[in-house]
Amino acid sequence: MATTTSSQGPGGDRRSASAPKEAPPLPEPLRVPVADSHTHLDMQSGTVEEALEKAAAVGVTTLIQVGCDVAGSRWAAQTAATHQNVWAAVALHPNEAPRIVHGDPDGWSRQSARAPGGEAALEAALAEIDALAALPGVRAVGETGMDTFRTGPEGLAAQERSFRRHIDIAKRHDLALVIHDREAHQDVLRVLEEEGAPSTVVFHCFSGDAEMARTCADRGYHMSFAGNVTFKNAQPLRDALAIAPLDLLLVETDAPFLTPVPYRGRPNAPYLIPVTLRAMAEVKKVAEDELASAVAANTARAFGYGPG
Repeated sequence: MATTTSSQGPGGDRRSASAPKEAPPLPEPLRVPVADSHTHLDMQSGTVEEALEKAAAVGVTTLIQVGCDVAGSRWAAQTAATHQNVWAAVALHPNEAPRIVHGDPDGWSRQSARAPGGEAALEAALAEIDALAALPGVRAVGETGMDTFRTGPEGLAAQERSFRRHIDIAKRHDLALVIHDREAHQDVLRVLEEEGAPSTVVFHCFSGDAEMARTCADRGYHMSFAGNVTFKNAQPLRDALAIAPLDLLLVETDAPFLTPVPYRGRPNAPYLIPVTLRAMAEVKKVAEDELASAVAANTARAFGYGPG
């Protein structure tokens, strides 16, 4: 299936998905294969097959395709069912719940543009996510969580209600919970504690500081780092990475967003994982192969698949 680059997305550095720009070159392949723990192939240019081929050429052999609304979650589940070494995560993005409730057609979501709005619409969307979570290719519920950057106070009640329901879905299906946490650290941690976290929690595109990393480590939560860890102004992220335990680390693209330096502003894709992983290894002061081995094992354990 051909996919197109969208100028809108669930969050992050929109420059990666703006007007078409030249794709970065393939980096030097990794010696130890790893997974991209969070990508949005349906928002990228080219076909799924092309993305998989380019990723495999540089040692990225497994992809977690993440849904952000009902339509995207259906697509993620279908893609996982038809492509080896692609697994799906299904959810309503934190900013999606208030859009459904208020019937806002102006978001990036394909679902909200058609939904009539209201609590019943949110319940229907959550019921479909619950049904998708039962499919064999689905290995996570996410991305869900809290986002006070793009959702104002009027939408936070719907956002939190949706988050709590996703936690329940993840626990009932024994799946990893993939967290979107943007300017909402304390709210996310509070809700996880109140609801009781699933056995596996992944903070996608980890955005906290060293103190937040210590809290996540104490609770056994995985921390997935994206290309923004390479940004000049991201020292707090690097401080967090430096103290995060090796056995809780994952790497991701969040493609087409958050393209790592030196390609920031150009389209991101799973084949650029080696750039971010090598930057992470420098921060951790560990060998590239050691970090890759840990990340590969951590991702397989978190999402419940064999080595890919």
